[in-house]
Amino acid sequence: MSEWAIPSAVFANEWHLKASSNIRELKNHPYLKAFASHLMPRPADIDRDLKISEVSRLMPWHGYVNTKDILHSLNRLIDDCAEGKQVFFSFYEDKNRADQTGLFFFRGKPGAPFALICPGGGFAYVGSLHEGFPLAQAVSEKGFNAFVIQYRIGGARVACEDLAQALAWIIDHAKELEVAPTGYSLWGGSAGARMAAYLGSYGSAAFGAAETPRAAAVVMEYTGHTDYTDKDPPTYAVVSRNDPIADHETMRQRLLRLSALGISTKFRLCNYADHGFGLGTGSDAEGWLNEAVEFWINQLKDK
Repeated sequence: MSEWAIPSAVFANEWHLKASSNIRELKNHPYLKAFASHLMPRPADIDRDLKISEVSRLMPWHGYVNTKDILHSLNRLIDDCAEGKQVFFSFYEDKNRADQTGLFFFRGKPGAPFALICPGGGFAYVGSLHEGFPLAQAVSEKGFNAFVIQYRIGGARVACEDLAQALAWIIDHAKELEVAPTGYSLWGGSAGARMAAYLGSYGSAAFGAAETPRAAAVVMEYTGHTDYTDKDPPTYAVVSRNDPIADHETMRQRLLRLSALGISTKFRLCNYADHGFGLGTGSDAEGWLNEAVEFWINQLKDK
């Protein structure tokens, strides 16, 4: 595993980003510059002349983008780097694929299960700033380990291939990473929820990676995904009634079909969170992540 972190005696908070920080500061940040382009929705966005408080303009299919949530998670990465912890990992040996992909690691308790989080973006961009890092930070604060995947854009197939490879890599390196190789959960929003659902339904081998244990739970935010199997993991889903992209009834019907197969499910319907709300801060979706983690914990108890 290559070492991206830059140990330093400098107090990390001196390097913390602020709402007024420009993306150029992120690009040249001593702790982040080695992987800065992977933090952005699209690699080219690293050269945009925008403040952190303006990055919602780079994620047109996301709403309720909260600057404080973004900064909290980015500054967590900075703090971890300052402590000499590796926060970014490559999971491909092929250089071309490795240059386009990666995993960000938010540590929880050593040996705890992990969540693998797939931000959405319509397979046109990867909204990790809003729909990945803040969720991973929140999950890690509850004691679980969390990874956010940077995957290739262009379509569901290549994205799922990347997710499958990342999952197999994490499990293969579980001892070094100090994460449990079983009991993991797959999370995703919008396009990322499709990825999580496909891997939950068909497993990593179906997408060209090594066979892995099945997920203990799948957590899905706002997607029109309808495909399912009788082998699907327990599934939590959340969506808003006023979502203009993902129909809430489509999500509800999918979970009803899973329930009819004896698969544990939980469905949360919000009223005014729109599409792409991430943590949902400031909307009536706020707090859904606590429910999702509790749902995951209950599946672990049932094992």
